[in-house]
Amino acid sequence: MLQCPDSVCSSVGKGDSLHHQVLAAFPLCSLTEDDLTQNPLFCKLLATLSQHVDRTGLSLHLRKELEKAEKELRSQKLGWLRLESLHRLLLEMIQEHRFSQHHSTASPAEDKFYGTLEQCLMVARCARQLDPSNAVDQDQPLILGLSPEKLLNQMPPKQDVWQMKQSLPTELQKHLKKKLFNILSYYQPEWENESEGLKSVKLSKLPVLLESERSRAEGLSEKNRENATLLQRQTHSYLSELLECMQLLQTLVLDLRLKTQKDLDRKKIEYFEAKCEIGIQKIRAEMLEVQLDTYTRDKIATHRKITERLNTELKAAQMEKQSLESKLASFEIYGREFEVLAEEYSRLQQEIATKSWALREFTP
Repeated sequence: MLQCPDSVCSSVGKGDSLHHQVLAAFPLCSLTEDDLTQNPLFCKLLATLSQHVDRTGLSLHLRKELEKAEKELRSQKLGWLRLESLHRLLLEMIQEHRFSQHHSTASPAEDKFYGTLEQCLMVARCARQLDPSNAVDQDQPLILGLSPEKLLNQMPPKQDVWQMKQSLPTELQKHLKKKLFNILSYYQPEWENESEGLKSVKLSKLPVLLESERSRAEGLSEKNRENATLLQRQTHSYLSELLECMQLLQTLVLDLRLKTQKDLDRKKIEYFEAKCEIGIQKIRAEMLEVQLDTYTRDKIATHRKITERLNTELKAAQMEKQSLESKLASFEIYGREFEVLAEEYSRLQQEIATKSWALREFTP
């Protein structure tokens, strides 16, 4: 089990102060107070470790060596920047002189100065390219058979070089002053029409102005980085919440879809039941209509047969009526005697019927 000495524990603090100290000592770690609270031994280990490493995780000895190397690198970088700046200023002076030759005529001394300067820079550049100390393979063949010693023979006469070196500081100062005036006019346009003496005085304020601009730019850059970090965290948080919302929404949609599907299925069943009922009713109506048509046709046929039979019987009755009327007419000729005979006939028929009934009743 990890244990922390009492002296170390007392020096690193206790409770919330220890948590804040550990979080401040390791800003690059994704730690929270809850993590430290749930793991107290790990918290003490980090607190002890914070006395031997810096905020980036480097040991103190390695940090000192790194700072020393960075300081040496800055020194060499500063020296290189000075030489590079001087070289570019000289090239600018040569280019401006060439450009001015198209608009005005320069003095012979000035042409000689810039010609000597350009030739010296050209020879020095070529000699540096041919310097074998810059090559890995020391046995490489020379370009066009040239060597740095041969190129140095192409330098201008020593007298011209000496005169160029004597005039170089003055010309360089004039060029730098001109650039400073341009920079001053850029930052403060209202000073452009001032006299050269007043501009020279106000140039003393230019470093302070540039430093304030640089500080402001660095502050804005730092603020932009902080805003970018904050935006990234907020974006991550927003995306996490959005993902949770999408998952919750998917769950709700699924539940709603299941409930809706149940209601939809029930409505479909009711619809199909109603449709089937309507179909059955239509079939029944069609069958009833067919039965009704059949019954109607049967009724019509029966009625037609009865009508025909009645017509036949009517005709037979009419014929019998005519026959009876004819007989009745023949009987009416006999007059009163016929009526007496008819009554006597009826009486005899009645007596016969009575006696026949009595005979049937008394016959065993």
